[in-house]
Amino acid sequence: MTYETQPAAGHEMIRLVDVHKEFDGETVLDRINLSIAKNEFVTLLGPSGCGKTTTLRIIGGFETPTAGDVLFDGQRINDIPAYQRKVNTVFQRYALFPHLNVYDNIAFGLRIAKKDAKDIREKVTSALELVELRGFEKRSVSSLSGGQQQRVAIARAVVNEPKVLLLDEPLAALDLKLRKEMQLELKNMQKQLGITFVFVTHDQEEALTMSDTVVVMKEGVIHQIGSPISIYNEPRNIFVADFIGESVILPGTYLEHCLVTFAGQKFVCVDTDFAPGESVDVVIRPEDVDITEEPSEGALRLKVTSVVFKGVHYEMLADGEDGQEWMIHSTTMAPEGQIIGVSIKPDNIHLMKKSASLEGAAVQ
Repeated sequence: MTYETQPAAGHEMIRLVDVHKEFDGETVLDRINLSIAKNEFVTLLGPSGCGKTTTLRIIGGFETPTAGDVLFDGQRINDIPAYQRKVNTVFQRYALFPHLNVYDNIAFGLRIAKKDAKDIREKVTSALELVELRGFEKRSVSSLSGGQQQRVAIARAVVNEPKVLLLDEPLAALDLKLRKEMQLELKNMQKQLGITFVFVTHDQEEALTMSDTVVVMKEGVIHQIGSPISIYNEPRNIFVADFIGESVILPGTYLEHCLVTFAGQKFVCVDTDFAPGESVDVVIRPEDVDITEEPSEGALRLKVTSVVFKGVHYEMLADGEDGQEWMIHSTTMAPEGQIIGVSIKPDNIHLMKKSASLEGAAVQ
């Protein structure tokens, strides 16, 4: 079988072509197609069991696809073992050697490759500087914090100068504060190293914070591929809209050019790719609902049923006159039981086709 190997925008580093994977007759990946560019930070995002880790393992050579092909720099690598691929992996549990100190853990791969001592010393020193662990060379890895162990695992992976670094939920074991710090540090490391990162997570905020491109998966199928902003603001279907952040999803009807009706009212919108009278799903993000000064000034009237203080905003639940529950994020607090008026700007109303498929999509 022959494939086009001409790189996509930028230089294409990895391409998955109709990759299918079964375990004991059960489909785990359903003929997915994905292109990853050189120096790109790509995140595979989805709930547990969606196939993201299997995808990562196929790229790394730890699993072989049941069907389809993996291309690396235009070359088919299905039959190339993991240790011969220009790819390194950082696992969720780090997989450090407890009997080796920090320096020897990082140097391990270089010694296996029979690099000379001077080269090893220079590369390990550079890797330690990258992860800000100079002075930790002789420390036992078991004496390190979770965040420090993760840095050692990253240093051990990058010291071999891979073209692609695979990261399988490497922040999952860290506490929330450290996790957020490491998100930014990992992104900075990726820019410094200038290599491709493929990151696996089920955490939506993590994916949006770190990535150039997000690949949203469910049940072995890719539902949407795009930038964090496009994934958040323009979800392709209900699953993506509901999985990426909070949202209110309502049934509606597209009336005419830039006019839609939902919740019993007509609203101006900016979407134009619909036919008059077409049924649509309407997605409203909680932060895009504005509370008016007077209930009568709002396009809709809602009754507040719950208020929770979230630090930077209040999260309120409110019921519409049609029984639809709304979530609202606002710095203005309305007490439980109060009737409020709300308005929604046209560009904060996102419409999706009712027929939007939940089948696979290799759209970029």
